[in-house]
Parts: sequence; C-alpha cells; structure tokens
Amino acid sequence: MPNDYFQFQQFRLEQGACAMKVSTDACLLGAAADLTGATHLLDIGTGTGLLALMAAQRHPTVDIQAIEIDEAAAAQAAANVAASPWANRLRAHALSLADYAATQPAAFSHIICNPPFFRQSLRSPDAARTAARHENASSLSFEALAAFADELLLPEGLLTVLLPPAEMQAFEAVAAQAGLRPATRLVVRHRPGSKPLRHITGFRREADAVQETELTIRAAGDDTLYSADFRALLAGFYLAL
Repeated sequence: MPNDYFQFQQFRLEQGACAMKVSTDACLLGAAADLTGATHLLDIGTGTGLLALMAAQRHPTVDIQAIEIDEAAAAQAAANVAASPWANRLRAHALSLADYAATQPAAFSHIICNPPFFRQSLRSPDAARTAARHENASSLSFEALAAFADELLLPEGLLTVLLPPAEMQAFEAVAAQAGLRPATRLVVRHRPGSKPLRHITGFRREADAVQETELTIRAAGDDTLYSADFRALLAGFYLAL
C-alpha cells in the first residue's frame, strides 16, 4: 500500500485523500516541463498538488493556479500548498476545467497536465481512481483540454502533457485541430532499448519541427539502479536516488 505521504527535499505531500498517489510519471513531468519564461502557470488535474509545487520550487517567481475536480483531493492539495514554502504564490481550486474556464481567468504562459488516458482498459471499482485515470465525458477529455489551451494560452504559451505513446498520438491530432502542435518530445523508457512508456510533449501554436530527446528510468545492465539522466533530473526533489 502507498504511504499516506511522500517526502521530497523541500516539501511534503499528504496523499491519503487522493485517488492517484505520487507516481514516477508525475515526478518526471514536474521535473522535465520547460518553464522558460513562465509567468502564470496552470496545473490541470493537480491531485495532491505535486506538479504545482514542483513548478514553484523550480521557478522562483511564477504565479501558479491548480485545479482539481475531486473535492477531497482538491482540499488535500490546498493543504499541501499551505504547508509549503511557496504558499504565497500558489492556489488550489476545487473546480472542473469547464467551471474554472467560466471564471474567465487571465491567460497563461504555461499549462501543465497529466490527463486521464486509459480509454479502453478495465475500469477500477474505485470511482475516484477511475475518474483520475480514465478519459470520459465526466472528467477531462482531450478535446476539452485542447480547447481550453487554445483559448487561454498566451500567443507564445506552452502546453506540456504526459501520455503513453498511443494516447499522445491521439491527443496530437486533437491538439492540431485547436492550432497547437508538438514542439518538444521527451521519450521515456524503462531501460535502454525498451519500448517507450510515456511521451512528455510540449505544444505551441508555432512549431516547425519536434525536438526529440530520450530518458531511461533505469540504468543499463542493472534494473535496480536509476539512470544517470534520471538521477540528474530528479536530484533536487527525491531524498535518495
């Protein structure tokens, strides 16, 4: 069973009320997202508040808003934010994306999201976990995410999304309809030579070609050790690597 908390170097995340616990996926997204020029950032589907807090640690001045549709998770995210060193520039909202859009927020320089992506796989009996993991009409659809980004990203803004490769291909098609195209792609593999597990892709309105890089989680020849690239990326967050 996962712990009810996860301790990072500079903050602690309570997660007992959240359907989705701290994961390697989310930590990679939070550490790898390009925050260059960030001024006003939105974390969509914040869960524990992890991505918002990682962004706050990485960027000393960015204003961060975080939204979460699950009320219990949103309350826990708000508590995690309040207990962090960056509470003065973070705010967690218990709102769906549609309800948040209706508040007419200011445009964002950056949007970050680890959206639900299990479209056809077996549903969990835990309704909250299902909503967090599965794309459906009652949670966050690819179409809603792309439409929101199109409406509320600044002209030079960046949308960063983490998905498995097949789902990312589907999202890229949806994003293209909203005028957003992939500019960067980090291909994540478990070990060198294994199939890609996740893509972390940055979308912009103007993108001529995709700049692609790779990262392996585990070291070549020793599945018990993290790779040098993984350790370097998470060095400011994990207590031990």
